[in-house]
Amino acid sequence: MTEHPDHPIGGPPHPDSPPDWWIYRGTGRPLHDVRLADRLPAPPPWRTFRGAMLPEHDVFPPDDGEIDRKLGTELSYSARDVDQHEVEMVNAALYLRRPLLVTGRPGSGKSSLAYRISRELGLGRVLRWAVTSQTTLRSGLYDYDAIGRVQAAAAWKELARADPGAETPGEVPIGEFVRLGELGTAFLPRRLPRVLLVDELDKSESDLPHDLLGLFEDGEFLIPELARDARRSARAVVFTADPGYPAEIEHGRVRCSAFPIVVITSNGEREFPPAFLRRCLRLETREPDADQLAAMVAAHALDPERSRAGLIEDFVARSAAVGGLPADKLLDAIFLATSGAYRPEDEAWPRLVDSLWRQLNQQVP
Repeated sequence: MTEHPDHPIGGPPHPDSPPDWWIYRGTGRPLHDVRLADRLPAPPPWRTFRGAMLPEHDVFPPDDGEIDRKLGTELSYSARDVDQHEVEMVNAALYLRRPLLVTGRPGSGKSSLAYRISRELGLGRVLRWAVTSQTTLRSGLYDYDAIGRVQAAAAWKELARADPGAETPGEVPIGEFVRLGELGTAFLPRRLPRVLLVDELDKSESDLPHDLLGLFEDGEFLIPELARDARRSARAVVFTADPGYPAEIEHGRVRCSAFPIVVITSNGEREFPPAFLRRCLRLETREPDADQLAAMVAAHALDPERSRAGLIEDFVARSAAVGGLPADKLLDAIFLATSGAYRPEDEAWPRLVDSLWRQLNQQVP
């Protein structure tokens, strides 16, 4: 990790009283004294979007347990444990309505930032779009089941032919065959933003970052299948990436009102186009120190006291020696240590821990 001249590695300590302009504070604990609707200022004029058909009330789909799996049931970070520069960049992204590109080695906690933001600001379920080499912009926006629609139309016609006098339900609405992906769902019009995690964008084909530029600049996209059907029905109810939460779309166009909080992660395996980088704010993660690791262990209902002197310090030392270890490997070792199955003084214990970490070390370039 390269040291920035204005903020050395590790950053300055988190202030006891956060600056007035901060909305997100970085601890991951819900802010019961803050309503995002009251604190979030209006966007810059060049980042203002006017989505149609805003809901009367923003009802965020509840988290399905993923936040607890990522962060633990009660994140134990104190104000002194968080990275002030990270908090500043998240708040800058909130104010400017810009995506935040988070880079760093695998396992350094990049994706967990999206879950901390959502838990702290009360924004519900995180929309995670996992990128692979096969991912396209269309697959993230929506899916249209053309074959299913043809089959449904044929079944309806066959029913009408078999019994001309029978009452038939009529043609199935086209919206029944459209499902918005995580990316498309994030851009539905809302008064408050959704949290969208674009995970490991560097795994994508080279065209995907270019393809995202228009969406990030315009805040909208068209579903041609719905647009062609709009002369018969201007509005269509479609499925979304949130189970049980359909959405109504007008004239086939999805247009955001509150630009989503977009966290894009990258392991640094490739360079992104300059035009894409210009439209993002950039943050490089730093290695967690012993206090932050202890807070993470406590957040997952493990007892760090039994192993802090040994395992956490040993983990920090080994991680530095090999260029970084994912923090979940520390959780694995401490869970074994506190489960009663193994004890640090047992003869087999050092070999087991070494195997857990050495196997991973061999995968680190």
